[in-house]
Amino acid sequence: MLRIVEKMGRNYYIFSSGKISRHENTIQIEYEKDGSLQRKTLPVEEVDQIFFMGEVSLNSKFLDFANKNGIVLHFFNYYGYYVGSFYPREKHISGVLLIKQVEHYIDPQKRLFLAKKFVEGAMHNFKRNLEKRNLDVSEKISEYEGKIEECKSIEELMSCEAHARKVYYSVWNDITGWPFEGRTMNPPSNELNALISFGNSLTYATILKELYHTPLNPTVSYLHEPGTKRYSLVLDIAEVFKPILVDRIIFRLVNLGVLKRERHFFQELNGVFLNDEGRKIFVEEFEKELQQTVLHRNLKRKVKYQSLIRLEAYKLVKHFLDDKEYKPLKVWW
Repeated sequence: MLRIVEKMGRNYYIFSSGKISRHENTIQIEYEKDGSLQRKTLPVEEVDQIFFMGEVSLNSKFLDFANKNGIVLHFFNYYGYYVGSFYPREKHISGVLLIKQVEHYIDPQKRLFLAKKFVEGAMHNFKRNLEKRNLDVSEKISEYEGKIEECKSIEELMSCEAHARKVYYSVWNDITGWPFEGRTMNPPSNELNALISFGNSLTYATILKELYHTPLNPTVSYLHEPGTKRYSLVLDIAEVFKPILVDRIIFRLVNLGVLKRERHFFQELNGVFLNDEGRKIFVEEFEKELQQTVLHRNLKRKVKYQSLIRLEAYKLVKHFLDDKEYKPLKVWW
């Protein structure tokens, strides 16, 4: 049964099984309810992206329809793992920019410069999350922040970032009151790791959709090594945004008692995962966060958090075109 289709802005989240197809100029969803076939239609002009949280069936006709309308589709499995995305044919293509992107990857110094900026943004936002809670380990992260410029390679830089992140995670038990002995994946070993994994996946998918609306190639990256079958530039940009979009949501939902260990998680395959109700709660809070606004210091107007991602992407565009040196988003709020 298709339990829920939530419209949140121009993002839709489908949480259970059904059939997705094109019906005239709408997206049609068919699902079973109380033993009968139900249908729901979505006007295509209202949809930017769809997150499929359950099993769905679709055909090439629907994919062609999504492609023509620039709709990005994201797929998650039963355990909440991000499976992959359908990325429509790029419409903002720039050969000049692609050449510039590749040049900045091939040149070791240019690549290292950008990689350092992503880590710099991540560490600052780590500290901001801790400073809001008066946790003194932020000083230790500042020490690692000071070592960024000393790094002579991507490997050294990633090691520096990993040490800072370990310090950052060391106080999550104190912040949340939930057990946490460090980051584990595939599978997550406890509830906080399950939340991090799910939240990070939502962030990756959201960043990918924002990149679709820019001329950037999402497969050319700098901190993370480009590889086959992954949009590695998404991983670079996510370093800046995960502390803002994921970690703050986790702290809030746990500290307010909205998420409960005994109610919203299940154990399977030697791991711990969010159940359907827990994922729905997280998704609702994630979407609220994307729609939050903050006064942009340069633009002198309020912008949504989701818009900050696209603005970050365009800062990279300006950097590649030698218009303005890239500086990562560092939260002050």
